[in-house]
Amino acid sequence: MSSREVVILSVGGVRFVTRAFTLQQFPESRLARMLNDDDREFKLVNGEFFVDRDGALFSYIMDFLRTLQVSLPTDFSDYQRLQREAEFYGLYLLADLLRQEHLLKPRLEILEVRFSLQEMQAFFRIFGSCSTTIEALAEQITVFTGQQSGQGWNSPFPSQKPLVPLPLERPSHHDMVFLCGTEYSAGDQFMARYVSIKPDNRKLINGTNVLGLLLDTLLKDGFRLISTRTVASEEKVECYTFERMKRAAGLTITVNQTPGSSGVAQARRSQVQKGK
Repeated sequence: MSSREVVILSVGGVRFVTRAFTLQQFPESRLARMLNDDDREFKLVNGEFFVDRDGALFSYIMDFLRTLQVSLPTDFSDYQRLQREAEFYGLYLLADLLRQEHLLKPRLEILEVRFSLQEMQAFFRIFGSCSTTIEALAEQITVFTGQQSGQGWNSPFPSQKPLVPLPLERPSHHDMVFLCGTEYSAGDQFMARYVSIKPDNRKLINGTNVLGLLLDTLLKDGFRLISTRTVASEEKVECYTFERMKRAAGLTITVNQTPGSSGVAQARRSQVQKGK
């Protein structure tokens, strides 16, 4: 059986097709011994191995064997049941990783946008519970500045004069500050600040328009608006609070295991994509 290229398993009535090599990733597991007719729990019926276990949970077992990673959906909750299944199949490394629920469970992420209008300028401050998200958002937002002649708040487009990008103010790893609009400098000259938020290519000067684009960007990134309130009535500071479930950095664990070896494997937490 060990030379069989394609193996078919029926687990609790769910059919799986895989390669023998995949099932032999951990030679001491019951799945590897199954191929050598060395485990009575697995019955070979009409060319298919049958086992009376949970077929839905076995799909995560197969994913682990194929990728050497633990990748679970954000709404997954059956850690103990999946751990028992891993122990049944003799995949003790996987069972040990599943015991680290605090690394595998997604966490609630909170983000707050504060916005205020003062004459011809709009001020923004963004706070986030996850510094990685703030860093990714800071890479999307660019502020451009330049002197404009006789242009004010209602000018929808920058003049032909070159605009200079400005770095965002970062008081800490968890927040950022920027502003847009115009302020009077001298004569009929105005200092203008435009904001661009990728992937949108527009340079916006109107604070209300920038706020709308910012909120839309957050909603498209998986955030949900949970509250709006005024935090400083005199200064008219509006606060928009968002939340989303974010995969923990440890949700995907890469195993430094040489296929076919029986030694103790080590695991490392892999990084999620920025802003995800």
